[in-house]
Amino acid sequence: MNNIEDIQEFDSINNTNNIRYIRNFAIIAHIDHGKSTLADRIIEICGGLDKREMKDQVLDSMDIERERGITIKAQAVRLNYKSLDGNIYQLNLIDTPGHVDFSYEVSRSLTACEGSILVVDASQGVEAQTLANVYHAIDANHEIVPVLNKVDLPAANIDGVKKQIEEVIGIDAHDAIPISAKTGDGVVDVLEAIVSKLPSPKVFNTDKLCALLVDSWYDPYLGIVILVRLFSGTIKTGMKIRMISTGSVYTVESVGYSLPKKVITGALYEGEVGFITAGIKTISDCNVGDTITNDKNPCETVLSGFKPSIPVVFCGIFPIDSSEFEKLHESLKKLHLNDSSFSFEITTSAALGFGFRCGFLGLLHLEIIQERLDREFNIDIITTAPSVLYKITLTNGELIKLHNPVEMPDIVKISKIEEPWIKATIIVPENYLGNVLSLCEDKRGEQVSLNFSGNRAIVVYNLPLNEIVFDFYDKLKSATKGYASFDYVQNEYREGDLVRVSILVNSEPVDALSMIVHKSKSEKRGRALCEKLKTLIPKQLFNIAIQAAIGGKIIARETVSAYRKDVLAKCYGGDITRKRKLLEKQKAGKKRMRTVGNVEIPQKAFIEALKLSDN
Repeated sequence: MNNIEDIQEFDSINNTNNIRYIRNFAIIAHIDHGKSTLADRIIEICGGLDKREMKDQVLDSMDIERERGITIKAQAVRLNYKSLDGNIYQLNLIDTPGHVDFSYEVSRSLTACEGSILVVDASQGVEAQTLANVYHAIDANHEIVPVLNKVDLPAANIDGVKKQIEEVIGIDAHDAIPISAKTGDGVVDVLEAIVSKLPSPKVFNTDKLCALLVDSWYDPYLGIVILVRLFSGTIKTGMKIRMISTGSVYTVESVGYSLPKKVITGALYEGEVGFITAGIKTISDCNVGDTITNDKNPCETVLSGFKPSIPVVFCGIFPIDSSEFEKLHESLKKLHLNDSSFSFEITTSAALGFGFRCGFLGLLHLEIIQERLDREFNIDIITTAPSVLYKITLTNGELIKLHNPVEMPDIVKISKIEEPWIKATIIVPENYLGNVLSLCEDKRGEQVSLNFSGNRAIVVYNLPLNEIVFDFYDKLKSATKGYASFDYVQNEYREGDLVRVSILVNSEPVDALSMIVHKSKSEKRGRALCEKLKTLIPKQLFNIAIQAAIGGKIIARETVSAYRKDVLAKCYGGDITRKRKLLEKQKAGKKRMRTVGNVEIPQKAFIEALKLSDN
């Protein structure tokens, strides 16, 4: 099928009469269940790219996505498919991430669609993130088509997984489509299900322009490019558009869509998904979820947009070179344009100078932003230890919110500290259940429920978020040999016996390594961090004391021994008093040096501290 001819045939007919031939849909699944591979096969069958242009994970455009084997950014692509009955359909496909830290990308993408393809691995079955993503789709009132992928594997259990989908998720799976996205078997059946079972786009009964700003990204040549979904009206080149939330007005310079190659069309019609450029330079004018309308003939309806993302993990990001502060500021603005689920505000530290306090959806999200700053903007940064948002009630009744441990008030002024708790869902083979229960109990967890589906257990626990952000996910994978899946939602705040552990190096506090922990684990965590820093801080010509303290009480200490010059090398025989004199002189020199010596903590020490394990 020649895709260009199909595009011309589709676009030559008046689009308003053809809205019943448009399908906007997302592909949702757990990590590694085959979303991106299925998207590759659909693009291939629909002729979106030539064979020489095709590659694995073609919609994963960032190097970091390919290296890690995960989707981070949702990607939209338009394809044209000639169905078996001879009709040509416009398919707007959105490939979504699977990891819990990028769930905001999923919820945003689903708002622009009417249907979802739910991909489940036929050998692994329903996983935690399968549940989370399908509930997002149900909340968005989507029609859901279940697809069983990897049926060509020897371990595939088609009937068992169909039953599991019905028992665990609660949707009918008797006609779930068996496919192998790797080989392409059954993918045509998926395309036929898309055009026959998924509804055509929801549109408003008006000719006034009403478009949803779904996503945006920065292009060094075009400025800000925005992805839109039209609910009514038309966007054309030369039209003046208005952003409802800010009132900013711009003139549209180009309009198009992705094949995934960029195609400039000059116009987008109701029901369609595509991108526009309008010479937008002000990043704050592009708010994801905003409504875009015609400046001269605005719409009365303002779209509800998206629920704002709520950061759960906070950390400080500081430039190693203080002169790069402004460059870091601009880089964060551009990243925020492309990933609105992280937040940042200016902060300052006595040790690190000016920087930013950033909020993330999880520790993987933090790592990805950190790596993107390095790769895309070439900035060397230091990140502080991650923490969560605490609510502190002072003795005078005032309530403050705290996400930077350094700003914690004096303990005598605090009436109570409340910490966030999450509701975690863990799906695990029953032979690893004991390890999971033990891990959750060790993290101060409270069991809510325990159910079985086949040979797998579904465990629901209430857990303090502070215990999760450091190393829970890694420990869970280790305890279950990688077979467990994990998803969570923030639940409530509870009062806790929490203290701030400060790290002192050479008697100077290191703000970046301060942390708030439960009192029962403070000594263990402080001792582990001191031991780790001892191996990471290079030796000086004087002893370096590394201490962990709660207030004025030292709870752990390690010492980095000094380099020692052998001042007795030239002494042989003679009076012992001469040797003592030389040693005393050396000792006095080291003491003076210690008072003026500056201990440089390498960036590696900060990064390793983030990965600190209780073990």
